Amino acid sequence: MAFEPGHTVAAEPTAPEDDPYGPYVARDRHHWAAMADAVPFRIDEATLTRLRGLGDPTDEAEVEQVYLPLTQLLNLYWERTQDLYRSTHEFLGLNDKRVPFVIGVAGSVAVGKSTTSRLLQELLSRGPRRPKVDLITTDGFLYPNSTLSKLDLSHRKGFPESYDRHALLRFVMDVKSGKSEVRAPVYSHLIYDIVPNVQTVVRDPDILIVEGLNVLQPARRRSDGTTALAVSDFFDFSVYVDARTSFIRDWYIQRFFRLRETAFRNPRSYFRRYAEMSADQALATAENLWDTINGPNLELNVRPTRGRATAILRKGENHQVNWVRIRKV
Repeated sequence: MAFEPGHTVAAEPTAPEDDPYGPYVARDRHHWAAMADAVPFRIDEATLTRLRGLGDPTDEAEVEQVYLPLTQLLNLYWERTQDLYRSTHEFLGLNDKRVPFVIGVAGSVAVGKSTTSRLLQELLSRGPRRPKVDLITTDGFLYPNSTLSKLDLSHRKGFPESYDRHALLRFVMDVKSGKSEVRAPVYSHLIYDIVPNVQTVVRDPDILIVEGLNVLQPARRRSDGTTALAVSDFFDFSVYVDARTSFIRDWYIQRFFRLRETAFRNPRSYFRRYAEMSADQALATAENLWDTINGPNLELNVRPTRGRATAILRKGENHQVNWVRIRKV
């Protein structure tokens, strides 16, 4: 049986009405695009192909109408934040190096947050000051499979407790504090595990993008009643990529079927067995993975953090951004 997406309701065509006393301002795609100045560069199709995730339909119009205005706003935040840090350090008599600007990008599995992160990295690096922009994903801070097994968390991979949150927090703190070289573990989707003895090295970025499911999680309360630090405490700006759950579920299943024809066929792939299933078996497997792991994680842990973001990009059924909500206070 060939895969057919499940029935979904119509996409939201317009942005929600603004609450004049609320913390956000909402703009539909047309009005959001009109807010940006003309920019002297474009993203060509070859670059878009390199940056897009599997099956992601982001095109040049999406970049121009959604991501270029967002990049312009981010540049404003970056410049003003640097001014504030400089003034603060002068007041305190500090002679530190400039403070890296840290952006968090959150959202569900299959919603397109990786494409968003790569696009922002590309666009920001082309800005007037040509900043050095690094991108790190929190996958590298998942516990190795052997540790997850010992902790009885193998079935909860991607849930907050499956990450070494202390190591992730230390990484972001070290970057933010100006440490010249910071290292992070590397995760391989091919082997579905942390790669032994391999690290990503981040050296003096102007801007760091941290992408992951749970990057906007609030601080945890310790057993003694005190509150720990959270990774999001060190973000200067954050983006949540959003869509209706029914849309994301369909995109997840569609991506699963594309992977069956590509990465899963690699003899080294942890998921090789999925490529050898019948279409009916594959559909049942993808639905089960969503309904028992990724869907519950979205509803219990990921989406509740949406209101903590500086910007929310809301996608419709066609995987394109329909409206943008920006925190104004």
